[in-house]
Amino acid sequence: MGMSINTNLSALNTYRNLNATQNDLSKSLEKLSTGLRINRAADDASGLTISEGLKSQVGGLTVAARNAQDGISVVQTAEGGLTETHSILQRMRDLAVQAGNDSNNADSRQAISTEVSQLTDELKRISSSTNFNGISLLDGKNPSLKFQVGANGDANSQIEVNLAGADISKITTALNSATTSGGTFFKIDDVTAITAGTQQFTATKGGDVSTVTTAALGTFTSVDSYAAALNKDAAFSDNFTATVVKDADGKATGINVRSLNGGAVGVTAPNAGVAAGDNTAGVTTGVKFDTAAHAQAAISLIDDQIKSVSTARANLGAIQNRFDHAINVTNVAKENLTAAGSRITDVDMAQEMVKYTRDNILSQAGTSMLAQANQSTQGVLSLLR
Repeated sequence: MGMSINTNLSALNTYRNLNATQNDLSKSLEKLSTGLRINRAADDASGLTISEGLKSQVGGLTVAARNAQDGISVVQTAEGGLTETHSILQRMRDLAVQAGNDSNNADSRQAISTEVSQLTDELKRISSSTNFNGISLLDGKNPSLKFQVGANGDANSQIEVNLAGADISKITTALNSATTSGGTFFKIDDVTAITAGTQQFTATKGGDVSTVTTAALGTFTSVDSYAAALNKDAAFSDNFTATVVKDADGKATGINVRSLNGGAVGVTAPNAGVAAGDNTAGVTTGVKFDTAAHAQAAISLIDDQIKSVSTARANLGAIQNRFDHAINVTNVAKENLTAAGSRITDVDMAQEMVKYTRDNILSQAGTSMLAQANQSTQGVLSLLR
């Protein structure tokens, strides 16, 4: 190879290698300072795509876990109101049992009625005041609430909380003693015959007609069980309310069906053993304690409300357990997805430090060799003397 001074190939080669070493050193410094293996798409294009998808899932699961915890708070708030409702109804039942004794005079029965009236007012207050973040829970205005407990936009990522059974306003309506119009008395001679057929109730008011057809709701052994089944049926309870009518001996003789819109009530194709009676007579609903018979009727009515609240509380308890499991599943998924993302994006500090040390030594050596390469052409000057 001839001696030349215009082109120093040794210096150019050394410079090129030094540049490559400096680039690697710069990348190592960046990774060591951020702790990330992927700092830009060029570092790992496919890895970036996967890691960003995992990041979305982890972020969504984090929020979903908070949502589920909020769901538990909502359920606990609602159950708190129902717990006190249970206590109030139990006290009412005790008073009803006390009122069933004819050792009570008129003043005693009036005192019992006064306390029950105050307890009913408290139920109204609980119904209207129990809310979470301004959302009413026990007054029937929000029969169901949905909670996003997953990171995706599908139905499996939501849990629906049914609060229809936790409507305390219905309990206060049932307990309030009042004479209402628009009810129709249906005399029931054979309650077992109702199971075999379909009852169709129609309410008419001001030209508006609401028709509800109730299919067989089960096997009935008493008028009370038939009335309870009607009131639990969503289609019926949205338009009507059924009250058991008893004679002086406390024996159930039929039901009084009243339309919620105050209209006249009719029935088509009545079942065997059911006969429609007077549609114009008023009916006394709610609890009364002026006689032993009325006190016994109040006990049955209050028992129905206690069962209703028990069912609602059991449902809320089951939903709370479901939220707990949803949080556990979400946290496990979040942990696993975070680990997967870490394996893709996080840098191995020890391995990268080894690479950085190597590149640092190569950089120093390259700089030194570049200086030597630049001096290699100095020998030409001795030829010019």
